[in-house]
Amino acid sequence: MATGEFGQAVRRWRDRVTPRAAGLPSGGRRRAPGLRREELAQLAGISADYITRLEQGRATHPSAQVVEALARSLRLAPEERAHLYRAAGLVPPGPGTVPGWIPPSVQRLLDRLAGVPVAVFDALWTLLLANGPYEALMGDSSALGSRERNAVWRNFLGSGSRAVMTPAERAAFETGMAADLRAVAQRYPDDPRPAALVAELRAGSPRFAELWDAGTVGAHVSARKIIAHPHVGEIRLDCDVLTVHDSDLRIMVYTAEPGTTDAERLALAGVLGNQDLGVG
Repeated sequence: MATGEFGQAVRRWRDRVTPRAAGLPSGGRRRAPGLRREELAQLAGISADYITRLEQGRATHPSAQVVEALARSLRLAPEERAHLYRAAGLVPPGPGTVPGWIPPSVQRLLDRLAGVPVAVFDALWTLLLANGPYEALMGDSSALGSRERNAVWRNFLGSGSRAVMTPAERAAFETGMAADLRAVAQRYPDDPRPAALVAELRAGSPRFAELWDAGTVGAHVSARKIIAHPHVGEIRLDCDVLTVHDSDLRIMVYTAEPGTTDAERLALAGVLGNQDLGVG
């Protein structure tokens, strides 16, 4: 159970992080240099009202996902992150579990890629962070449920993504995802989440069950992709996946060749963001 120390810690560390350090605009005159609750909510993907209740001790059972999102958004050091977990009445993730923490060095790298569509996934392909250009390209991640934030689940059992693939590309993509998940399950035998995800996918997707039972090996690889944007049309982009060795994070980066129609469409998608342009 979360204690008053949890809320005090969140408030203390929120006051320490400036909007500039978090990659946000300063927003004019401020009474305090730290993040506003609304800004922390935006970064963490949870409601400002919930942060208020946590800080005031009125919310007493934050999930591990909430604690991890707050630790990431507040840019906590490893010992501070562990303290936040304990203050929430949770056991800090150990070395045998899939890492979900974005180190400050990776966060600084992301800050320097602010104008490029970038998303960070954990080793299970669960979305941890997506910047504005990525969401403008691929859709608002805050609208995704907890299961749909996992790219493997979403592609085998959910709504998929905006990526357009030929049957051969789809087959290669699915094979790579299943093989990658197998490697992760072997790498983190003490974490129950990979096994739970595999069981759910095998039960709900005959295609995944076929790939899994065949013992497919391999890895998800970078590729050139076509993204069907609802307002600017198809955009051909290079999709590179960078792996952070120590934390096993996957950084997905989309880029377009300069001077092309695809670069123009990508820029326009960034301007439009996630605006609802439908006619009422």
